[in-house]
Amino acid sequence: MRVLAIESSADESGVSVIEASGDFGADPIREPQAASNGAGFSFTILGNAVASQIATHAQYGGIYPNMAVREHQKNFVPLLETVLKEAGMLVAGGTTADIDEILTRETDLRGHLVEFFKKYSRPDIDAVAVTHGPGLEPTLWVGINFAKALAHAWQLPLVAINHMESHIMMSASEDGALAKFKFPLLSLLISGGHTELVLSREWMQYELIGQTRDDAVGEAFDKVARLLGLPYPGGPEISHLASQARGQVVLSHIMAKSDLAISLPRPMIDSDDYDFSFSGLKTAVRKVVESEELTDERRKAIALEFENACADVLVAKTMRAIEEFGAETILVGGGVSANTHIRESLAQAIKDYGYNTKLLIPPPELATDNALMIALAGYFRAQKGEFAEPDSIRASGNLKLHS
Repeated sequence: MRVLAIESSADESGVSVIEASGDFGADPIREPQAASNGAGFSFTILGNAVASQIATHAQYGGIYPNMAVREHQKNFVPLLETVLKEAGMLVAGGTTADIDEILTRETDLRGHLVEFFKKYSRPDIDAVAVTHGPGLEPTLWVGINFAKALAHAWQLPLVAINHMESHIMMSASEDGALAKFKFPLLSLLISGGHTELVLSREWMQYELIGQTRDDAVGEAFDKVARLLGLPYPGGPEISHLASQARGQVVLSHIMAKSDLAISLPRPMIDSDDYDFSFSGLKTAVRKVVESEELTDERRKAIALEFENACADVLVAKTMRAIEEFGAETILVGGGVSANTHIRESLAQAIKDYGYNTKLLIPPPELATDNALMIALAGYFRAQKGEFAEPDSIRASGNLKLHS
């Protein structure tokens, strides 16, 4: 099956095409501890492209929705042409289709797509998958309507995808197949909009056991970065400073000096549930920043302690969940999973606790939003026959995971 996927949940425009076959494999109901190796599931990336809007939004210190909508409209058709050309599926000829009603609001996108249809015919695609949530609803609608227009013009079925499920699919994949792992599977999903712990006792079954009560961890990184006068996106900037400070700690112990020592709270680290809270941590940083001059060394010290605090809470909650639910596999997904310190802290904790738990984390370049992960989820949903009527697909900013 060949799946064309569209991603527009925030500030990344993504288009991807994969060819996949096979299924998950061992029946997890009959064999709940069976290792998955996809039982023949494999996929090939035929084409994949992402257009980042970071430079566009940097001056605002975060995503400006109206500008993101404009950029998605500008990006999608060139991305589609690039991906289909890469896949060897750009077919000269032409497509006759009335897409005016579908792209009523996306006038720029409609103009680009009309010109595309004048030049190219339907490619050899079996389905179109698109993110319909969670995310920013104005940007989600651009991707949804683009996918609807393509599906209408080429007479293809549509698959509506949960963005968070697609992060799980991405993290569970390696080398063109599914990684080998056992259930129960515990997913730590960390991004700019989400901080969740999700338990899966079988493939594509989800139970939310913990979530943030306020700011997501990625959101906290961005807000703290602004407090420190760092550019957007804040996560990489804070991690860079923290890494420098961590090296200084090792080499000269400068952080032990009383004028540089900082202690921030670890919110809810000892609570008897699996929920998170990062708003108070951000407030604590603000108080430190406002209390004295923010020198370069002070900025590094704050970045280090903030990153340590986030990692400590995420790791502590995850380790407790491993023990309570007997998780055989830990999966980390979402943009913040690219954070080196969090990745290394979780791996070290699993080792220190002596757990024989497999850790699945995607390469940093695939941790952020992309259409490849939407294509993977689209394939598995299509395998279950879960196609959607075009009129039923709506943007849902707060969409929850479902089985």
